[in-house]
Amino acid sequence: MAFKLGTLPYGFRALEPHISEETMRVHRNRHHEGYVSKLNRAIEDTQYEGRELTQIITDSATKQDDASVFNNGAQVWNHSFYFASMSPEGGGRPDGGIGTEIDRAFGDLDRFHEAFRAAATGRFGSGYAWVVWNGEKVEVMSTPNAEPPFIHDKWPILGADVWEHAYYLDYLNKRAAYVDAFLNHLINWKFANQQLRLVEDHSPIDASEVEKIESSLVVG
Repeated sequence: MAFKLGTLPYGFRALEPHISEETMRVHRNRHHEGYVSKLNRAIEDTQYEGRELTQIITDSATKQDDASVFNNGAQVWNHSFYFASMSPEGGGRPDGGIGTEIDRAFGDLDRFHEAFRAAATGRFGSGYAWVVWNGEKVEVMSTPNAEPPFIHDKWPILGADVWEHAYYLDYLNKRAAYVDAFLNHLINWKFANQQLRLVEDHSPIDASEVEKIESSLVVG
């Protein structure tokens, strides 16, 4: 069965003024949908056809001949997770388990913001900044290009796309301003708590368990 793009958890204008309707439409209807189409073509009549998305990603991650499968599959997953990591009611102070874990790992929210900002703005070129669970606590990490954290045995809790197409129409080359908007106004703490509940009991991390996250994403 081919992968298909589901529906966003909010409208295209819902994240304004921090992310414009134009950016959301281009990002989702051209980039995200394009990755879905390319993935379906790449896996047709191959060993990957019919597999779960995260299985496709982990199985192709180290195979140079399957780079197209990995890159497009990972970008389908990454974009789904990124869009779910934002909310029109986002930002502010985290509560629940994620708030407790951030304080335990970083000391306070301001230090978490500093760490996340450094990861996002320090990524040279394209990639992502993530909040992940490492089996013992939450941490911030950055990955290049299409790499999701679970191929490094880290469980994703939140993710921010720092490819230029995610912010250039609204912020030009001011990635730091975009990252600040994500942190202060868009970050979806409810989603983070959902992911934390899924992953915090699993140590060592089993990448196959990440399949459980897919039920909350926007691709089916």
